[in-house]
Amino acid sequence: MLAEIITIGDEILIGQIVDTNSAWLGTELSNIGISVKQITSVSDDKQHILEALALAEKRADIIVITGGLGPTKDDITKHTLCEYFKTSLVMNEAVLKHVTAFFEKRNRPMLEVNIKQAEVPVNCEILFNNQGTAPGMWFKHNNKIFISMPGVPFEMKGIMRDFGFDKLKQTFTLPFIYHRTILTQGLGESFLADKIKDWEDGLTPKEIKLAYLPSPGMVKLRLTAKGADKQKLKAAVDAEAVALYKIVGEYIYGEEELGKAAPTFQSIVGEVLTKKNKTISVAESCTGGYISHLITSIAGSSAYYKGSVVAYENEIKVAELNVKQTTLDAYGAVSVECAKEMACGILKKFDTDYAIATTGIAGPTGETPDKPIGTVCIAIATKADVTAHKFIFGNDRVRNIHMAADMALNMLNKAIK
Repeated sequence: MLAEIITIGDEILIGQIVDTNSAWLGTELSNIGISVKQITSVSDDKQHILEALALAEKRADIIVITGGLGPTKDDITKHTLCEYFKTSLVMNEAVLKHVTAFFEKRNRPMLEVNIKQAEVPVNCEILFNNQGTAPGMWFKHNNKIFISMPGVPFEMKGIMRDFGFDKLKQTFTLPFIYHRTILTQGLGESFLADKIKDWEDGLTPKEIKLAYLPSPGMVKLRLTAKGADKQKLKAAVDAEAVALYKIVGEYIYGEEELGKAAPTFQSIVGEVLTKKNKTISVAESCTGGYISHLITSIAGSSAYYKGSVVAYENEIKVAELNVKQTTLDAYGAVSVECAKEMACGILKKFDTDYAIATTGIAGPTGETPDKPIGTVCIAIATKADVTAHKFIFGNDRVRNIHMAADMALNMLNKAIK
């Protein structure tokens, strides 16, 4: 079963608001077995809306429309739908009663424009809006389903939760769609693809699809299967996930559940440190305190985080972290040797079980012939050992800081485990 989402509003197209409705609808529709094949955003223009509706009807079985149902003159969706379905507006007494009660409950006067919100196309079924005044509308046209709802996110979500999803499940026999999203870090998309190419080739005969979702320093791998037998599909995908862990397990740091926030490195580290009753301290140069900020963004981090030193200048590295001047003279501040001494210094200073240290060239200046912008050295120290690695990330300062922080926290996670 295929769906298309149409969002209506100039405010989306000019970037004044972000279209969160489509993201939420895509997740929720997938969860009930409906595949979204296209998302279209159109302006508050009758002709554009009519064209979008006609094209969507050719491509999809279900067309979900959000936006343009407010009480003001720029909200033209109802009138445009009437033209598309060759019908007219009529006052719906049940909706009028609902709108009247909405204003009475809030002790607010009801204006003429509010009364007009009770006018709906003759051929629609009403999906009542328990969060607002503009009702949702359900149309059946040429064996296709059209659902029109307000663009206000909490109103749209309320209508779909209260009525829309159940009505779709009653109208269609829907398959089961199972997603499993595995999170990797430390290997670029092309290198990751090369490592798992034989495994990936084996997915096609099993009707399992793989999607690569890259972001700076990380790649999500989403496995998807669709069919009637829920348990069979889940077992097939889970078996492939086990095989994937065997191939690239060293790069996997967690999994993401569809519709929920992905676990962060700082939350994962916090859970592990808490479970093992261990402590952490941080020495930062190029990341300027960002790692410490991420760690302390987690509630309860005081149980395992003792503190940090942001040692931007070499004098501070020497005075506060016991970095040897001879190390700086021989290797420079941006070196694995310096990073190791910074990590050992903060570990001893704060008497923690683990320590992170970062030193590098975030940019946009400061590069040397052998140390380009994006060069970062990260060290992890324990009371028994210290390790460090050099990375070259890129040319963007903010991105380099974020990638260095993620890499450092994931290195710590691996060290703890």
